[in-house]
Amino acid sequence: MSGTVRPTAASTSSSIVESENVPLIPPKSTQGGSYKGFVAGVFSGIAKLSVGHPFDTIKVRLQTAPRSQFRGPLDCVLQTVRYEGIVGFYKGATPPLLGWMCMDSLMLGSLTLYRRLLNEQVFQPLRARPTSSHGGTSDDESKRLPTVGHGIAGMFAGWTVSFIAAPVEHVKARLQIQYQASKHDRLYSGPVDCTKRLLKAHGVQGLWHGLSATLLFRTFFFFWWGSYDVFTRWFQQHTTMSTPAINFWAGGLSAQIFWLTSYPSDVVKQRIMTDSLDPGRRKYARWRDAAQAVWREGGVKGFWRGFLPCFLRAFPANGAALVAFEGVMRSLD
Repeated sequence: MSGTVRPTAASTSSSIVESENVPLIPPKSTQGGSYKGFVAGVFSGIAKLSVGHPFDTIKVRLQTAPRSQFRGPLDCVLQTVRYEGIVGFYKGATPPLLGWMCMDSLMLGSLTLYRRLLNEQVFQPLRARPTSSHGGTSDDESKRLPTVGHGIAGMFAGWTVSFIAAPVEHVKARLQIQYQASKHDRLYSGPVDCTKRLLKAHGVQGLWHGLSATLLFRTFFFFWWGSYDVFTRWFQQHTTMSTPAINFWAGGLSAQIFWLTSYPSDVVKQRIMTDSLDPGRRKYARWRDAAQAVWREGGVKGFWRGFLPCFLRAFPANGAALVAFEGVMRSLD
């Protein structure tokens, strides 16, 4: 990470990478041609996939498999290598790789729009009121979107991107729980085949199965984007780190905050997405049914099954994506 001139708080808060399908926001200084963000996003998606997908596969398998199948994360890794080889860790990799390209674009646009609207239409008018308590703040600080505003914008953007994320994650999850080493023995030969089968048998509603659970899960983006702003402010005020270093550490730490708050809802979401779509064989008719099943099987611990690979994944996946993104943006400039 090369040293750069430290930007204002507002511009640094616009540069971030997210883990579970969350994109990079380019700094204002690099928001030239719109194609640059798209190209850089492709490379960041590849980096996230390469580093993070094996962790995600282990997480999904631990979340959905019977308790007797794996003794823990290490046993799941060893069994995957023994029976499926290294390629087993990358099952279901194509949907998120292709989906992230669309999701990053939508997230970038919607997040930027929500931040601007909240600042201009909500927080600035509130500060301009005679009873406002912000009279003693600096001019730059008074114009900056507050932390709660970043959290709300992140939540709105999370809901927006959920309509693309739901089918992508649905297909990915079904491919990840295919344990057969040979493609001939698997129900789905790949993401395209899985998508076609879901649409043919269950229609559009079947492909978007789990949308409500996805919307609930992405509500916790409030904590991700809000904590990212908090960490960014702290690093700017108390360190002399370069802008990429601040982005890396603030992004990684805020990713941990996000998963600490959202992981139980992700466990329930994965149960729903890997459930049978046949009404006669479906286990979970509602979100509450899936949550109750997790509780019956493992109590509180059941909601944290597979957390370790997820937690370990967040930092390196975000870091790799950030390095790739910044490098491509600099080369395009």
